[in-house]
Amino acid sequence: MDTVTLARWQFGITTVYHYLFVPITISLSMITAIIQTFWVRTGNEKYLRLTKFFGKLFLINFALGVVTGIVQEFQFGMNWSEYSRFVGDVFGAPLALEALLAFFLESTFLGLWIFGWDKLPKKLHLMAIYMVAFGTMLSAVFILAANSWMQNPVGTTFNNGRAEIDGVQGFLEVMTNPVFLVTFPHVLAAAWMVGGALVAGVSGWHLARLRRLGDEAPEQDVKAFKFSARLGAWILIGASLLAMITGDLQSKAMVQAQPMKMSAAEGLYNTETNASFSVLTIGSLDGSEEVWALKIPGLLSFLSGHETVDGINELRERYATQGYYQFDGTQTKLQQEYAAELKANYPGLDPVPNIFLSYWTFRLMITLGMAGAAIGVLMLWLIRGDRLPKPGRLWTGLMVALPLLPLFANSFGWIFTEMGRQPWLVAGVLPTAAGVSPTASVAEVVTSMVVFTLLYGVLAVIEVWLFLKYTRMGLPEVEPPLDPADIDDDAPLTFAY
Repeated sequence: MDTVTLARWQFGITTVYHYLFVPITISLSMITAIIQTFWVRTGNEKYLRLTKFFGKLFLINFALGVVTGIVQEFQFGMNWSEYSRFVGDVFGAPLALEALLAFFLESTFLGLWIFGWDKLPKKLHLMAIYMVAFGTMLSAVFILAANSWMQNPVGTTFNNGRAEIDGVQGFLEVMTNPVFLVTFPHVLAAAWMVGGALVAGVSGWHLARLRRLGDEAPEQDVKAFKFSARLGAWILIGASLLAMITGDLQSKAMVQAQPMKMSAAEGLYNTETNASFSVLTIGSLDGSEEVWALKIPGLLSFLSGHETVDGINELRERYATQGYYQFDGTQTKLQQEYAAELKANYPGLDPVPNIFLSYWTFRLMITLGMAGAAIGVLMLWLIRGDRLPKPGRLWTGLMVALPLLPLFANSFGWIFTEMGRQPWLVAGVLPTAAGVSPTASVAEVVTSMVVFTLLYGVLAVIEVWLFLKYTRMGLPEVEPPLDPADIDDDAPLTFAY
């Protein structure tokens, strides 16, 4: 393997692993806040126990997410210095805002929430966890704005050999990028699918365990986990519907900005009117033509928002003669200004991504997400009324699979998003091969990749062990926090976990 391939593998491994924590952080922080709101409003102890139970799982995930995210920044200087130089002026603003506003907001109020149970009034303490949840979403705003610019480079100009934001107006264009405006709600919906499924899966497993205990099962535990199981399942189902709606909007924005990505996702080799969506396609070994396919008529045209969808072969020929254009035949300002540089330095560039990966990751994203929602519906049916799920291997397997299905759907969705953009780092502008550090050797990249992979492997063991340990422990025994007015101002802070 060459340096480019190895650098891509390393970034892919670390990014996919880090993103396993992101949707849980975004969703579980808000779900914990919602459950704590029930406690503040009702004073019912079951809500307090659920808050501290899922709050502990949230903190474990948050800590590991921060650790794994730090490594991402190292790679921009290690393996992708040319990419960093080219996009630094564009990425500097949103990433700085993400650190200064979002991350500081999360960490500050998370500290207040952890240590302030006996120091802050109930409503002020509740506000702290809501601010943490708001901070996680604000972080997603800036990160997704930067990524959406890579998919559709608006608001920028080519100057001094790199992309630069075109003034205040350009920054506003970056933050209101049409791709970003549909990607953000879709990512939030997908994250909420994971959080809802996690709460429902953990609660469902405990309900089966409590049924096995029979009359010895604590009634308060049954009521608490019944509430959280239903809450998680409804969140999962509602978020799934929202993900379908926003996903449809995102596919239409994707077709406009990157027509090749949709064609690769479908394995559509030739332009087609009233284009079908294939449930399964088998292509030739060189990926140049379709051999056999099982299709749903007209669905691809519906998803793309256009009756006629351009095929891979036609888009490849058009790029060879005319260069990179969006679906409607336009280019962004940066794509126009960089076109001559691109033609001179990268002649013969093949604009087709890996069709096999684009095709299957797109379908795995949809299939796994729908399967998770289906289990959520089944769960609501099985625990309706006073019913408890029947313990056994089948139920345990479903509860283990429940959070993993939407979590892996998120991962496959991001793999599709990034692999479908290839061979571009910045769509229609900077090829992937042009972004690698010129001084990085194969040996250096292999060494760092092995070290990071082993480190992440150790962290994965720690994460799973902690999660399983505290999940099995069940609801903690709690005492309502003391009134801050009754506590000495010089008393040490209470650590709730």
